[in-house]
Parts: sequence; structure tokens; C-alpha cells
Amino acid sequence: MQKRELKIIQKVPFFKKIKKIDKITGGITNQNYKVTLKNNKNYFVRICNEIPEHLIKRENEINASNAASNIGASPKLIYSNNKLLVFDFIQGKTLSERDVQENVIELVKLLKKVHTDIPKKLKGVSQIFWVFHVIRHYNNFLNNNESKYKKILKDLLIKSEEIENQSSPFEIVYGHNDLLAANFIRKNKKFYLVDWEYAGYNTPLFDLGGLSSNNNFDKQQEKIMLENYFEKKVGNSLIHKFNCIKAASLLRETMWSMVAEIVSKIDFDYKNYTEQNLENFYLAYKKLKF
Repeated sequence: MQKRELKIIQKVPFFKKIKKIDKITGGITNQNYKVTLKNNKNYFVRICNEIPEHLIKRENEINASNAASNIGASPKLIYSNNKLLVFDFIQGKTLSERDVQENVIELVKLLKKVHTDIPKKLKGVSQIFWVFHVIRHYNNFLNNNESKYKKILKDLLIKSEEIENQSSPFEIVYGHNDLLAANFIRKNKKFYLVDWEYAGYNTPLFDLGGLSSNNNFDKQQEKIMLENYFEKKVGNSLIHKFNCIKAASLLRETMWSMVAEIVSKIDFDYKNYTEQNLENFYLAYKKLKF
């Protein structure tokens, strides 16, 4: 742990008697730690700051985290300032892709609860996370910062615009918008969803598309997910929209990684992550029938 991070943690008002600090690996945006006090109470600490390149505002994450906690979908946010967030520590299992696939019905129930109930608990200004705006934002940033991917950006933007036109009109719900397996925790039979920094109003198909693409669902698993979410058999029109938004979620993840290659100081192979997601995007785009 760096001295700067230790000082940030030690300044939390109720962290007077720290017994141990353990780094939690796996995060690709922030630095995460488990802090154990001498009374053996555990807390999850996220060292973070504003990341305008990724449109991340901690005020939005705090608002969403509190609302998610109030509906029982997320651990309780205990404390926050402009440098960190402190949550109750959930002693559970972080899910793998396989875990997500095997528990898709229960996770869809959690997702529907998030989509419908969080707006009832939000306070103040809320954020819109519109994937096609995010893609345009990333395109501008990458062009302005002489990204090594600059030559392919125009083509990616054209493809994004085609997808946006094909997938409208849109239903709007309150989405998590970052459904990686590592953002789900299971304790006994209860599932929690963590990491709300991209939360905001969006089409439900983005969360569903991200759940599928981030966890390598096959067609049967996608069918189960969609039919349980919409509580009916899904027709060709909805499936086409879903496939469009799933492709858009892959493009957003690709361009997120392209930006991270420029701005992130975390030790992670963003180049390989970009290449994997770009390949998956191209494959998904080729399957779309316009």
C-alpha cells in the first residue's frame, strides 16, 4: 500500500484503532481494501476520485449506493468524502462468470428490483447513462488525445449510429450499467450488487446485454434471462433490439478500455482487454441484420 492511500484511510473519523488493512485485488478502476478494526469489525474501502474521462462523479455513486442499500440490493454506505467510500463489508463470495450463468434467474430478479425500486429512493439530481452518448464522448476524447486507435474511430462511430437507429424506441429504467461478474456478491442465498459509479437511467436492455456479454451467455441462457425479465416469450423485434444494445455495450467497454490505456495508473493489461472486447464487438455487429 502506498503512503498516500494509507493516510487517506487513517483519516476516516471512526478508523481510530485499525488492526489490519488488506488489499482487495481485481478492481480495474479504483483501489479497494478490507479494513479490520481492533474490535474485529470489517469495512470495505474504495479509494477513488472523480474521473471525467469516464463521466464518473462520486456524488452520483454515493446517491445510487445509498438508494441501492435502502432497497436491500447493496451493502450499506457508511462514510464518504472526496477521496474514498466506506461500506459495510459483506463476507460472501464474489461471483465468477460460471456463477452468473448458473444463477441467472435469481440475478434477473435482483436486476428488476434495481430497475424499478431504486428511483423511489433516489435523492436530488440523478444521472443519465446513455450508452450512445458515452460512445460519442469516448470518441471525442480519443481523437483529442491522439489515441493509437484513432484510425478506426470513425468506423466505430458509424456502426454505433446504425445500432442506435435500429434499437429505438427505448424503455427507460434505472440501471447499474456495469454488470461484470465481480460486481455481484453472494452471501448464503442472498445476492448483492456493488460498484455504482456508472449508475443512471438507461434502457433495461443495456444491463441485460451487459449481463450476457460480460459473462459469456449462450443463446439458451439469453433466452432464459430475457423471458424471466419480461415475463413472457420474447419476439424477434425485442431480440433484435437486445442484440443491438448488447453490441453497443461491447463497443462501450472497448472504448472505455481504449481511454483507460491513456489515463489509468492501475496495473492492468488494458491493451489486451481492448483487443478482446473489440473482437467481441465486431463479432456481435456482424450478426446484426439491418
